Amino acid sequence: MRSYFVAATQPNVGLTSVSLGLLRALQRRGLKVAFVKPITKRTPDTEPSVLFARRICQTETTPDPLPMSQATQYVTNGKTDELLENIVSMAMSCTEGADVLLVEGIHADPSRAFIPRLSADIARSLQADVVLVASGANPEDIAQARYMIAQVRNAGRSVVGVIFNRATPDFDEAAVHNQLDGVPIWGVVQNNPALSAPRTLDVARHLGAEVMIEGDIATRRVLDTVLCARSVTEVVPRLKSGTLVVSAGDRDDVILATALAASNGIELAGLVLTHDSFISPGIERFCSRAFHSGLPVLRTDGDSFGTAARISRLQLAVPQDDLSRMDTVIDSVAEQIDGDAICVGLDRVNSTRMSPPAFRYQLMQKARAANKRIVLPEGDEPRTLRAAVICTEKGIARCVLLGKRKVIESVADSLGLELPPGLEILDPQQIAEQYVAPMVAIRKSKGLTPGQALTALEDTVVLGTMMLAVDEVDGLVSGAVHTTASTVRPALQLIKTAPGSSIVSSCFFMLMPEQVLVYADCAVNPDPTAKELAEIAKQSADSALAFGIDPKVAMISYSTGASGSGDDVEKVRAATELARAQWPELVIDGPMQYDAATVRDVAAQKAPGSAVAGQATVFIFPDLNTGNTTYKAVQRSANVVSVGPMLQGLRKPVNDLSRGALVDDIVFTIALTAIQAAALD
Repeated sequence: MRSYFVAATQPNVGLTSVSLGLLRALQRRGLKVAFVKPITKRTPDTEPSVLFARRICQTETTPDPLPMSQATQYVTNGKTDELLENIVSMAMSCTEGADVLLVEGIHADPSRAFIPRLSADIARSLQADVVLVASGANPEDIAQARYMIAQVRNAGRSVVGVIFNRATPDFDEAAVHNQLDGVPIWGVVQNNPALSAPRTLDVARHLGAEVMIEGDIATRRVLDTVLCARSVTEVVPRLKSGTLVVSAGDRDDVILATALAASNGIELAGLVLTHDSFISPGIERFCSRAFHSGLPVLRTDGDSFGTAARISRLQLAVPQDDLSRMDTVIDSVAEQIDGDAICVGLDRVNSTRMSPPAFRYQLMQKARAANKRIVLPEGDEPRTLRAAVICTEKGIARCVLLGKRKVIESVADSLGLELPPGLEILDPQQIAEQYVAPMVAIRKSKGLTPGQALTALEDTVVLGTMMLAVDEVDGLVSGAVHTTASTVRPALQLIKTAPGSSIVSSCFFMLMPEQVLVYADCAVNPDPTAKELAEIAKQSADSALAFGIDPKVAMISYSTGASGSGDDVEKVRAATELARAQWPELVIDGPMQYDAATVRDVAAQKAPGSAVAGQATVFIFPDLNTGNTTYKAVQRSANVVSVGPMLQGLRKPVNDLSRGALVDDIVFTIALTAIQAAALD
């Protein structure tokens, strides 16, 4: 096992963000990582590094850190050796089966001169190499990094890499590398102000403000603060998504402009009323719809200038309950770390278990490599639009939005989005006619007329499906506002099933804490026959394999082996035998209870000798009721991310979204679709 001690070269360099980003980068490479924060200046149960590592990076075995007060007492009483023993014991308690131990160092503190020496002792005790986190803002930061490299070497430890955080656009990596005495640069994380955007809730807490209208206070973020001291004509151009408006309650003109912006769909961060003022009753009645559209309204007793100044002093540290922002920060850091550099000298995991970070990483890498054109029929839907922008900017897919350009641009403006040049927008009315003839040809056996085809093509899902049918796009993703039937029916009519498939099914990728599992069918077939169930097993095993998961298929039932009987059990037993006979390469077993499929101790009792029991990765449920109930129960009760449903068995990839899908869900589904398309080439 390799150990890394992550240390800051100076205060406020983002040690926690970079440490957790490094943790995720290692996890993405399929490595099991143990994470430890030995000493905290906070209380053990409020240390952000530990809380975020457990809840976001799924390192549940991360131990509680020691309070700084206790560590100080050990050192001042001459018991440093005892302190180090405790820290080593703490670290070893969570490293069983780990490939890497990642130790986040102690934040610098001028009042505690012993910290550098203690940090060196901890690194030495854990036989850890040192990774330095430095600022990349100016030449003085580079000089400080060089100084710290020399200090660490003098203390007898090796510096294996430096990660520069919050680097300026003019950061010259090659020139800096030449100044680091042979130490490689593991990553350059560019400064991104959007990652420092607090929630309106954080501003309210910071100001001690009264929340008059809660709105979306916990999810809206402050990208800009507008102090309304001038005429409203100066204010209006700055009323964009993420703007926090600071104004006295007697500025009716500003409040009306704010309300109008909110009514037009602009997601302002909020309105802060100063001087302990209120919105006048007449204005409040006139703008009642705007004030109940999600716009948070706060009230504080300070003056406008002083309030704006206080907001500007809000700390950049991510609050403990802002998991969404921290997850985004961790992802951003991980993407800018050199994965090949950090894995030098590390052996990849030989296990066939696919961890969630590794799954996400491979998903994005494979999608980028596929470079597929994916059509999104719900082009003006806000979540879909956000996802398309992300996929285009990150090169995940070449997205095509169906919709009126002016409408899409208006939605983008209200969301504060800039449409990237590579994002295609096609007006359905301008292109529908060219698909009439091919649609009539496909549906000629059903007697479809050109007029009927043109009417059907008014539905953007049908239009997008025809684009896929004639090979103008590689895949389709829909369902944010359409039903599953509206997405699947055109696919069955126009795309049809793949050669060798008689059924279309679905699967979910369940991102469990330790590994990714495949559940099927949880969305399409209410009560498949034994033959259909066998085919679903084969489709799901192929899907698992396509995404790097070693398929070990468990045919789920309320009975294991020969212990039970009944029509439902017999259907699963027959399906298992059919699958074995038709696809002898499948590693499959059933009927099997869920606990026998997942828990080794139970498997040893109920299914000894099974190649699947206790280690299943693909779960085939006997019917839609069981599958859908199980996936939702696991997803909600265990706080598990589920990616899908991904449709299987079609000639070309079409995927359905949940109408409650988040932006990240849509991004993942677009990536899945691109990879499916590549597999069909």
